[in-house]
Amino acid sequence: MERTKIILKSGKDEAVLRQHPWVFSGAIKKIYGDPAEGDVVDVYNNKDQYLGCGHWQEGSIAVRIFSFEPIEPNYEFWKMRLTNAFQLRTSLGLTQNKKTNVYRLVFAEGDYLPGLVIDIYKGAAVIQAHSIGMYLQRHDFSKALQEIYGDQLHTVYSKSKETLPRNSAFEVENEFLFGNQSSEVVIENGNQFEVNWVNGQKTGFFIDQRFNRELVGEYSKDRKVLNTFCYTGGFSVYALQQGASEVHSVDSSAKAIDLTNANVALNGYNDQQHQAFAEDTMTYLQHCETPYDLIILDPPAYAKHIDVRHKAVQGYKRLNATAFQKIAPGGILFTFSCSQVVDRRLFEHTVASAAIQSGRKIRILHHLSQPADHPVSIYHPEGEYLKGLVVYVE
Repeated sequence: MERTKIILKSGKDEAVLRQHPWVFSGAIKKIYGDPAEGDVVDVYNNKDQYLGCGHWQEGSIAVRIFSFEPIEPNYEFWKMRLTNAFQLRTSLGLTQNKKTNVYRLVFAEGDYLPGLVIDIYKGAAVIQAHSIGMYLQRHDFSKALQEIYGDQLHTVYSKSKETLPRNSAFEVENEFLFGNQSSEVVIENGNQFEVNWVNGQKTGFFIDQRFNRELVGEYSKDRKVLNTFCYTGGFSVYALQQGASEVHSVDSSAKAIDLTNANVALNGYNDQQHQAFAEDTMTYLQHCETPYDLIILDPPAYAKHIDVRHKAVQGYKRLNATAFQKIAPGGILFTFSCSQVVDRRLFEHTVASAAIQSGRKIRILHHLSQPADHPVSIYHPEGEYLKGLVVYVE
């Protein structure tokens, strides 16, 4: 069957020629065919030069290119892509690591598989598709994962219902593709965490903060620590492990507080060392009386689209300004943004504005990002979504 041919307008091929994998709907001049959501299409410029092939999708990003060479995307192609991702994680020391058995195997454009995320939790693989095209390949991915990992893999779970476009005509349900285990106790840098990929947020755990959690631990000894938006309590466990004098965890979700308390107990800590509060972070910060020596601000994405970026920036500013007011002199603030449309420079300016507003002097100690199992293609800088600062507050 002949594939749909997408022709771009004059001058709209420059990004693709630089191997940027997104084709926006406004760049398309003509479509030869009637592609359905998830179909593989071929992209050409206005001079009939072949540019690449990818998945068709209704919306602003019309094509997500997975190959800049003419190929047949069959099972062997997808297995090759997953094998390459596995080899990179092996070179990072992640696939046979006794101290860490949770990591990201596939990071979308960073692994030349736009629209696909696969996380590994000990012997389970959780597949999350952000495009119909990748969702339709889930059985091939499951088969390839079983061949790559062999008897090390006991479960493959497809969890894409929450991440696929809401206006899609597809009826999508989360499902087990292999095995049926729904949770696992994983180890990250020697700390234990109970992960449930069926009922948890995202794929079950925020893997992208692994290095940053370790850094929090290094700064926590003898400090009173506040971990906001705590979810599973990752930062809290690391702080306790490195000798924090006291740790408080805050999240608006009672379920998250239960997860945090369970993980704290799993690692052997008690109520004298740790307390958790099911409360809105801003409300908690505004009403807490005793200052903290170290505060972690790791909110969910305030902006997922460019049209709400300004509102998000104001939200980050209010949050950081409030934290600056509640941190002790000589305190350390870890502050993050995972909003892709808020770039690193804008985020840093926002934190600076918050410090000025609160009347505190700050110095940057570290610029933080995502770990190496979330690689960023040099041709797709948008892949660097996680920004963080560690600041010393005078």
